[in-house]
Amino acid sequence: MAYDWLKGVSDEYDVIVIGSGLGGLTGANVLAKAGHRVLLLEHHYQFGGLATWFTRKGGHIFDISLHGFPVGMIKSCRKYWTKEIAESIVQLKDIRFVNPQMDVWTTFTREDYTRVLVEKFGLERAHVEKFYDYLRGMNFYDNNPETTGEMLERFFPGRDDVKRLLMEPIAYANGSTLDDPAITYGIVFSNFMGSGVYTFRGGSDLLIGKMVEELKKNGLELRKHVLVEKILVEEHDGQKVACGIVAKGGRVIRAKAVLSNASIKNTILRLAGQENFPAEYLAAAQAVRINSSSCQVYLGIKKGESIPHIGDLVFTSKNPKFSSEELNDFHTTSRTFSVYYPDTRPGSDRYTVVASINGLYADWQKLSESEYAVEKTRLIEESLAALESYIPGVRAKIDWMEAATPRTIERYTTHMLGTSFGTKFEGLKVSMDLSEKLPGLFHAGSVGIIMSGWLGTINYGVIVANKIDKLLFNLKQELASPRI
Repeated sequence: MAYDWLKGVSDEYDVIVIGSGLGGLTGANVLAKAGHRVLLLEHHYQFGGLATWFTRKGGHIFDISLHGFPVGMIKSCRKYWTKEIAESIVQLKDIRFVNPQMDVWTTFTREDYTRVLVEKFGLERAHVEKFYDYLRGMNFYDNNPETTGEMLERFFPGRDDVKRLLMEPIAYANGSTLDDPAITYGIVFSNFMGSGVYTFRGGSDLLIGKMVEELKKNGLELRKHVLVEKILVEEHDGQKVACGIVAKGGRVIRAKAVLSNASIKNTILRLAGQENFPAEYLAAAQAVRINSSSCQVYLGIKKGESIPHIGDLVFTSKNPKFSSEELNDFHTTSRTFSVYYPDTRPGSDRYTVVASINGLYADWQKLSESEYAVEKTRLIEESLAALESYIPGVRAKIDWMEAATPRTIERYTTHMLGTSFGTKFEGLKVSMDLSEKLPGLFHAGSVGIIMSGWLGTINYGVIVANKIDKLLFNLKQELASPRI
């Protein structure tokens, strides 16, 4: 008989959280600390969503992708998690861009990035500052129709090299293209363009472990290996409301509120059921565009071997100039190496390298199993060859290599079309309006201007948790009020 992963779980909670990405984990923690009874369910065998890791023989531990976030992560983790977690967040010192147009090293701070643009690219400092100020002043409610490509051309006409330096890191961070609204670029770039790029020292395994400890300390119930098949919807006083979940196997667990950390389209179109939403809102949800996906190549260095310092994040390409189409092309030459040196995991003497390559789900989904295996091998070989141009002979030092694709992401996250980067711009409003269209159901995840990224999803989890806390407070007040 299969093990019952819901053994001991109550039949009712104040809140059920579906999914354990950083938005779900953080929302759950805020609600648990507020005194609510919270159950968090994750279908995978590990918590963390895309902020996770895996191990392989030979002692290798791989973070699943490139991880970098703004300095604001320190404040958010200190406020909504723990001081210990916040103090493990450290700056990446060497961000590198290597392509036919440049070989540039920068700390990615505003001061150093400005230095590079002035000294290496010959721009006027005042003009660079004007550009930064314009981005900082962007507002979600301005309804500015300008695209990122149009904005960059307006500020830096004919300067494809400058556009590449400005655009490439954000395209890898959240899937932005030159055709997306400028605000989707501006807000993310402004968040980074201050004190540089940060990461969690110790790896995702340590981070998620500490978060799980904190959740349990705050009384939260967590369960892995539990797939939620649908959100329970009932009619109360003539209105449809979300009032719990149905897990695989048929177990029903009720709740006053449900927080979905699944993708917004999965939440509405699959879990909640299209029949439970107004036609106009359903059409808006169906029209939300899924952002692109990505591939990763994991390279493990043999125990006892070392590699030279080539930068913490190395953005590489053989393409003559930046192109959103080329970046997502099935045979792109553009990839970012995220290098994990021993001090990334204190106490370890191990090195690992993760190559991240943007990609499109459709290109990988159409392959037969035999074709799929061939293309994964090609992906590994091309990444190895690219890495050897920076570390000659590195191939002989590697004793583990494997590749992940958009199909892998779909399998382990259930994200629609295997997206790594959530939805396009229009997804944010659909997500924010969810609880108005189906009371009791809320969403936190990678949508719109929040898109991908640890800081955005954590903060969105907090915002939505506060909305749920208000709902629960009002329900409690209603129950306490004497009926006339």
